[in-house]
Amino acid sequence: MNDTFEKWTFASFDEIAMVVLSSIVTYAVILLYTRISGLRSFSKMSASDFAMTVAVGSLFASTISSSTPTLFIGIAALGCLFAGQSALAILRQQIPWLSQLIDNEPLLLMVGGEMIEENLRKANVTRSDVYGKLRESNAFSYDQVLAVVFETTGDISVIHSERDDAVIDPDIVKDVIGHERLFDTQRSAGVK
Repeated sequence: MNDTFEKWTFASFDEIAMVVLSSIVTYAVILLYTRISGLRSFSKMSASDFAMTVAVGSLFASTISSSTPTLFIGIAALGCLFAGQSALAILRQQIPWLSQLIDNEPLLLMVGGEMIEENLRKANVTRSDVYGKLRESNAFSYDQVLAVVFETTGDISVIHSERDDAVIDPDIVKDVIGHERLFDTQRSAGVK
């Protein structure tokens, strides 16, 4: 029992020193790679951005806390992730269908005070999730809510206004699945 306890709780000075050294070097390399490839590396604008953030975090943790992967393998793997993300970002800009293939599309969850049950099921989101986001965005009543959108990253955006005559510019929601419903509602309410 003592051997097991020692294995799980203690480390030699050399092991601790390597964790500290690996942490410093790996962190510095991540900052350098981010500086080279840009802040987009850690944005959450698309599913690939989110995957990048998770992968970098996982690789960072495994590189600094264990001898496998080695420090240099971890640094090389991080370099591959950053290079891959930069290449993908460039390709997504130049080849429109690639972006459509890779990225999820945002989904309309709510129009005014009406929840769209079918879209809630598609997004695997509950009414409680939406209510939480409404509170977080300081929407005081359904009258303030213009739309609620499930974004490509899994975030929920609440578009709201205290003005009764507020309308959403069609360009802002043109890529949202179900956006037509927004404008049908505005037309039926007599909003131009």
